[in-house]
Amino acid sequence: MPNLDAIVKAYDIRGTVPDQLDAQTARALGIAFAQFAHGQTVAIAHDMRPSGPELVDAFQRGVLSQGVDVVNLGLASSDLLYYASGKLDVAAAMFTASHNPAQYNGIKFCLSGARSIGIDNGLREIKALAQDVLDGAAPASTTAIGTLSHRNLLAEFTDHVVSFIDQTNLRPLRIVADTANGMGGLVVPAIFERLPIFELEVMYGELDGTFPNHPADPLQPANQRDLQARVIAGGFDVGLAFDGDADRVFLVDEMGRGLSGSTTTALLASAFLLKKPGSTILYNLISSKAVPEVIAELGGIGIRTQNGHSYMKQVMAETGAVFAGEHSGHYYFADNYRADSGLIATMTVLGEMCRTGKPLSELRIPLERYASSGEINTTVADIPNVIGRIANHFSQFSQDRLDGLTVDCGSWWFNVRPSNTEPLLRLNLEAATRDECD
Repeated sequence: MPNLDAIVKAYDIRGTVPDQLDAQTARALGIAFAQFAHGQTVAIAHDMRPSGPELVDAFQRGVLSQGVDVVNLGLASSDLLYYASGKLDVAAAMFTASHNPAQYNGIKFCLSGARSIGIDNGLREIKALAQDVLDGAAPASTTAIGTLSHRNLLAEFTDHVVSFIDQTNLRPLRIVADTANGMGGLVVPAIFERLPIFELEVMYGELDGTFPNHPADPLQPANQRDLQARVIAGGFDVGLAFDGDADRVFLVDEMGRGLSGSTTTALLASAFLLKKPGSTILYNLISSKAVPEVIAELGGIGIRTQNGHSYMKQVMAETGAVFAGEHSGHYYFADNYRADSGLIATMTVLGEMCRTGKPLSELRIPLERYASSGEINTTVADIPNVIGRIANHFSQFSQDRLDGLTVDCGSWWFNVRPSNTEPLLRLNLEAATRDECD
């Protein structure tokens, strides 16, 4: 019997196929989601992983068996799926394992309007309903059967993304995008076809869920090396590194140096505060201290949040924030149904490069003020005990428990927090200088 405990994570479903996630489990989750969404039409899409079509078919049959209609979008990036949820005002399920290796697949859920679903606002209930189906304790179908339709929203999504860049002051830029054989290979060329002033080269653009070139995880520096080398060799103005489902992007400047998610958050925040002075901007708690400093200097209201898209979207809704950024490369936009999109982030950055006439290497300088450790992961058996011991050791310093433990020691600070998916403790540390950080 499938073990849902192993695959239901804090923000989504994620597991290896077929031992943890198979067609039977996908069908049960489809039944559960249809019940949880109270009859809302469900849009379904999948990424390029070989296991996607079979899992989608099973999930779809589960949804239809509950008398709920399905709109099948076929191959899509996660941000295209979120757009569909907002535009069509339907619940949605995206079959993807994002940056995970080829043997994984998973599901990201949202309600109509791209409203996020996490463990504290729906995923726990979906898990319980699916378990009842798997245990034979719930009716597997109703007398009514939903209707299935197919739609291709790529053109409409492309129009939406391109609307985020001011086309009145564009200038020629040479751009290279490493889509890592992920869904960027579908959506990135479609976007840039609408912006012929930009020259685009795509690396590893073939949709191939076995990831023959390198893992689709641009957060790891090793996976940006091919792109960095190509930027330098080809004399490009900017490099773009997308993850597997293309909802995250990392930037590489014309000198082949990667920007952190914090630096990109500060750059995007400054662009939005220029357009909408005094706006509220969210940033997650492992972001550099430079981010709230930049927001304050530009007259914005910065709000620090815990990690994770469900929290970000919820706080955006509560505060009316126009933009939110995470150090991990997720960027959320109020005018995108508060959903994250690496493509919209890209448009905003390119817009700033065109507006200012400055290269990315120059734009980043005032935004990078501190030295950071990067994320250091350690396998820890008893995480609460270890966090408690760290808190005691640093008891003389300011602390908070918004997400794990954050300790501010004046000229340096750190956060330790548990992974949502593995027995890991994640450390992020930042200091005034590289020597102090080390």
